[in-house]
Amino acid sequence: MNPWKINESKVVYNNNWIKVTEHQVINPAGKNGIYGVVHYKNTAVGVIPLDEENNTWLVGQYRFSLNQYSWEIPEGGAIFDEDPVIGAARELEEETGLKATTYTKIVQMHLSNSVSDEFAVIYLAQGLSEHTASPEDTEQLVVKKVPFETAYGMVEEGIITDSMSVAAILKVKLMLLNDQLPEVI
Repeated sequence: MNPWKINESKVVYNNNWIKVTEHQVINPAGKNGIYGVVHYKNTAVGVIPLDEENNTWLVGQYRFSLNQYSWEIPEGGAIFDEDPVIGAARELEEETGLKATTYTKIVQMHLSNSVSDEFAVIYLAQGLSEHTASPEDTEQLVVKKVPFETAYGMVEEGIITDSMSVAAILKVKLMLLNDQLPEVI
């Protein structure tokens, strides 16, 4: 049962990607307050490519919201009525130029559930072939192929901090340790 009571809600910001709603609430302690919620209009998708030699590809870019550079797995969005794996495959090709024969869902997660409803699905991509990248005009990307263990070390050292990337890399590390990588088709 929901312990929060909403007295009034108003949209305070709305664009093609997000909607921010401010709620006047009575909190679980019975006190008046406000609660802002960011609603995402797409499913977040991520993909961690892994080749036969256990190399992966990372995407580096400046993140405006953080005011800093970030190394990440290829990520983006899929509209809600699109199969997330289609969005993940599109993002992989757009950002890295890679196509995969096999996609395995490895993680589903809410990215910041204290303030947003953003939901993510992350895939492991295998059976890779190289094609031409075509990043969006808002993306100034650096793509680098690294041994998977280098990416894992970047997580351990706090160099990779993006939540989807951390989750994906840690999940693949567990899969490798437990010899649970899927067969490549």
